[in-house]
Amino acid sequence: MRAVIQRVSRARVVVGDETVGAIGPGLLALVGAARDDGPADVAYVAAKIRDLRIFEDDQGRMNRSLAEAGGSVLAVSQFTVYGDVRKGRRPSFDRAAPADAGQTLFDGVVADLRASGVRVETGTYRAHMQVELVNDGPVTILIDSRKAF
Repeated sequence: MRAVIQRVSRARVVVGDETVGAIGPGLLALVGAARDDGPADVAYVAAKIRDLRIFEDDQGRMNRSLAEAGGSVLAVSQFTVYGDVRKGRRPSFDRAAPADAGQTLFDGVVADLRASGVRVETGTYRAHMQVELVNDGPVTILIDSRKAF
């Protein structure tokens, strides 16, 4: 699994004319699943989102986790994080999980985060979404479960 996380002062997802998810300070997590991902990948990505110390402490250092900072997560399914652009000019998404499996894995990350007490908002799976954010820092981190094992 991959997640691109951005520390935000606020973010929201709009589908059509409706805001379907919105947060104040916290993390926007663009989460994608690969064909061969499973429960270990879900647990790894959820733990990294929850526990990375990327929020500033009283001395201005990135030393606090999401929970310590009192932040929320806006999780958005994003199969395009598996776009492979090594050949040609059109990305290949062959490594991305099929839609049903991808949704199950994405839902697993959301469930793990919620079970640990994190407030999580989401986009709408497989919908055309408009994602708005104010990146705080800016801070943007790539999490890849395949680089962990």
